[in-house]
Amino acid sequence: MEPLLGYAGKNGALLLLVVTPILWDIPTIFTVLELNSMMPVTGGYYQWVKKALGLRWALYEGWWTWLYTFVDLAIYPVLFIEYAAFFFPGIEAYKIPICLFIIWSSAGLNILGIVPVGKISVFLGALVLAPFIILFYLAFSRHAGSFTFPHLSLKGIGFSSLGLGLYTVMWNFIGWDNVTTYAEEVKKPVRTYLISVCTAFVLIFLVYFLAVLVAQQSGINPAKLEKEGFPVVGILVGGHWLGALLSFGGMASALGLYSAVLLSVSRVPKVMADDGLLPQKINQLHPKYQTPYISILICSAVISFMILWSFTDLLIIDVTVYGAALFLEFASLIIFRLKFPQLHRPFKIPLNVFGLCLMAFLPLIVYIIALSGAFSAAEKTWLPALFSIAALLSGEVVWRLILLRKKDL
Repeated sequence: MEPLLGYAGKNGALLLLVVTPILWDIPTIFTVLELNSMMPVTGGYYQWVKKALGLRWALYEGWWTWLYTFVDLAIYPVLFIEYAAFFFPGIEAYKIPICLFIIWSSAGLNILGIVPVGKISVFLGALVLAPFIILFYLAFSRHAGSFTFPHLSLKGIGFSSLGLGLYTVMWNFIGWDNVTTYAEEVKKPVRTYLISVCTAFVLIFLVYFLAVLVAQQSGINPAKLEKEGFPVVGILVGGHWLGALLSFGGMASALGLYSAVLLSVSRVPKVMADDGLLPQKINQLHPKYQTPYISILICSAVISFMILWSFTDLLIIDVTVYGAALFLEFASLIIFRLKFPQLHRPFKIPLNVFGLCLMAFLPLIVYIIALSGAFSAAEKTWLPALFSIAALLSGEVVWRLILLRKKDL
């Protein structure tokens, strides 16, 4: 969240933080919950698209998801380095070996299975939240004078800054469908996902909102916040010890997110291999832990090269490719309603088909504005946006190459 104040200003930051989840996330969460309640299967969104739109579009969904997750995963080791610099100035010189250590140790953890990854993620999640709870308590209990809530407005924000601000918020709120790829490995998946996803959304929104609000009230320079992160806010509010706690929390966040996202994406190549879209070797399970270890190793190898991109470039590529895959899920939801109206849905969005189309249109608006803003930016952000479009077009190239080998598809 650190770059948001620089892009949107004190009046626009909280406005984007409130409006974007309503337009971008709530439609996504509802879609994921309904589709997952119908088909809680390994592969999640890939399987939904395959049943609704056919194998070709499922290839697009799986391929695009694979690509954007490589980019997404490359972000977390880079963030780990940035937060670790609080304790070890000059650690950036060792960025590559440290990032590689994180990538391959997480691969080993994922090979052990879903339960170890889940337990460690919960533990690391607590380490992330605890320093922020202390920050919020100190910021509001020690606040002297009148409390000034920012005037919510986008006035004075350039279009490119608006686009990059949207990308920042959108990236911080993506991934609701990621957790569906291992639904068959979860007990009572329909009920479990309904409770966990709704709880996570409320908790995440509150933490982001309060964190940005506290940063504004601290009077920190937005450029300094973007460069040095929330630990600087911690120093202003509580002292060096709180800055250290927030840095430690940031490091824990990067490690936990990396392992959890790797868990989700590693199941997609397996189901694609089952359908003949990828080599069967990728489908192989570990003889002891029954995890798709070949897929995990391939993912880790590709991510090892992606860490060379900058944070902003990775963020733009990530959200752009993710958004395209997400709209295939919206299309699948609508087609399921048209083709299979009697299919059992433990969770059903209380809208008809026309209402679902309007609901899907909301995140599309946000997506188009963000992408247009990135192309109009003067700081060369058009290059990752162009790379993103090339990545999307590569889906058709991969499909044609597959057909050359397997014409029966």
